[in-house]
Amino acid sequence: MQVSSLNEVKIYSLSCGKSLPEWLSDRKKRALQKKDVDVRRRIELIQDFEMPTVCTTIKVSKDGQYILATGTYKPRVRCYDTYQLSLKFERCLDSEVVTFETLSDDYSKIVFLHNDRYIEFHSQSGFYYKTRIPKFGRDFSYHYPSCDLYFVGASSEVYRLNLEQGRYLNPLQTDAAENNVCDINSVHGLFATGTIEGRVECWDPRTRGRVGLLDCALSSVTADSEINSLPTISALKFNGALTMAVGTSTGQGKILTSLEPEHDINDVCLYPSSGMLLTANESPKMGIYYIPVLGPAPRWCSFLDNLTEELEENPESTVYDDYKFVTKKDLENLGLTHLIGSPFLRAYMHGFFMDIRLYHKVKLMVNPFAYEEYRKDKIRQKIEETRAQRVQLKKLPKVNKELALKLIEEEEEKQKSTWKKKVKSLPNILTDDRFKVMFENPDFQVDEESEEFRLLNPLVSKISEKRKKKLRLLEQQELHEKEEEEEPEGKPSDAESSESSDDEKDWVAEVRKQRRLLQQEEKVKRQERLKEDQQTVLRPQFYEIKAGEEFRSFRDSAAKQKLLTKTLEDRLKLEAKNGTLSVSDTTVGSKQLTFTLKKSEQQKKQQEAEKLHRRERKSLRRSAGHLKSRPRRGRPFH
Repeated sequence: MQVSSLNEVKIYSLSCGKSLPEWLSDRKKRALQKKDVDVRRRIELIQDFEMPTVCTTIKVSKDGQYILATGTYKPRVRCYDTYQLSLKFERCLDSEVVTFETLSDDYSKIVFLHNDRYIEFHSQSGFYYKTRIPKFGRDFSYHYPSCDLYFVGASSEVYRLNLEQGRYLNPLQTDAAENNVCDINSVHGLFATGTIEGRVECWDPRTRGRVGLLDCALSSVTADSEINSLPTISALKFNGALTMAVGTSTGQGKILTSLEPEHDINDVCLYPSSGMLLTANESPKMGIYYIPVLGPAPRWCSFLDNLTEELEENPESTVYDDYKFVTKKDLENLGLTHLIGSPFLRAYMHGFFMDIRLYHKVKLMVNPFAYEEYRKDKIRQKIEETRAQRVQLKKLPKVNKELALKLIEEEEEKQKSTWKKKVKSLPNILTDDRFKVMFENPDFQVDEESEEFRLLNPLVSKISEKRKKKLRLLEQQELHEKEEEEEPEGKPSDAESSESSDDEKDWVAEVRKQRRLLQQEEKVKRQERLKEDQQTVLRPQFYEIKAGEEFRSFRDSAAKQKLLTKTLEDRLKLEAKNGTLSVSDTTVGSKQLTFTLKKSEQQKKQQEAEKLHRRERKSLRRSAGHLKSRPRRGRPFH
């Protein structure tokens, strides 16, 4: 809790100080409360009374039980129950909220005005209905006798939405180009709107006519005041039947001037019939202030009265935790020597204590960019980066030792030479994680006996030697430039050309030598293979045929294997071509597929034998038509 005084009126800030996370043990909490003054002073009236990023608006329900606040990001509304001192619910919205109003005594009916011209209605269960106004809205008020919502914004018209009929009514036409704020008097129902011209227009909702006009811009400007633009009406609020408070955009007065909050205040709400003030700030935390002069503490936190009385009886000693110790030299650098002896500086030992927030503000004004400090930090960061890129290996890796040694020597040569200042530093392969496997896995071992390596090695070694020579020449040239600036340095063009031609001849001779060695080795290998082929004796190989299959030729088996590798579409086309498959359309629009199973040679022979047998039986069959039954003798049987 932080206590401040303004015109002999004490204001208690109940939301200042640090909060402790819930997962901390009681022992650690007690230890932090002993050490940290901010933790010891904090009073957490409502649990999680904050927003993720910024709180835009805050209001109290008419029954005083619920506190509703909107903020970002993501756009959301949170409802806190004062009886439970905790969060009751949270709802995420589609866009940011400009302002909102509770139509009922609790949270069961809420209207939100969004920054994308949408008006959103919420019930106790959640979202209910959404509609849109013609222009971007800035504020709205609810007229209870007629159930009308009055919307003002970037237009000269005041839009009216009747909630009983569910439709828009004729708007009120004002003389202003745009309207910023509005309010309705709860006693007699007078509607007032503040314009960007600095005027306040009052309207009677019964006759829908203007009954008064107040010019606040001209009356607020005096001979001593300095303004850069025309004052506009930025705040408007009725207090009783005959009192109205109006705020302009150029006004310097603040409600909490002595507190000097770290972030701007977006909205202020006074708890009904009490001395508690709630603020929505440009920070995650929402402010809670208790001013005993305005009224008693609310019923759900009545202990605040006893707490303030105890603070009056037992005042604590002054703790300089929110102050910055500065010397006289620091004050001279900041240009604040004229404050010595004023209440802004408190003398202590060989210096002074000043408010930490005032110190930061003045330092930012005196030295806004701090270029020298910024430059030193950047240089220090560059030096640390180059140190991290240096090779710090104390022993060679197990794989590719020669390659690693070569890379280390090249890195050392670059660091010793002054030429590295002119070349952009590149990452080292030994310290790069992408090439780590090359020095750990034996599969990546360089084969020095391979043909590619033996042909490429002379070129690589010659390039490395030329690089070293070039580095040495550059170092010698820089030394000569320092000693004798006028003397021409370097070798003549003839010497350089002769040296380059000698290097090329040596390299060509080395490559030809390696190629001759490779040809000889290849010839020896061919002779060895020829001897092995002559010694080997060719023997026939036998293959076993599976049961139920007949061997016809290798061609059929190869064709069958080739057919299996084809896709289903290709096999269907081949079957249709051979006549074993037919596709036809049906009357209902579907496809009908008819196919014939392929028969084996044994089945075909059996079918041919059966056909031949049936033909033989048919040729041997005799007719039985000549056989007739004879009549029996004797009487017939009845």
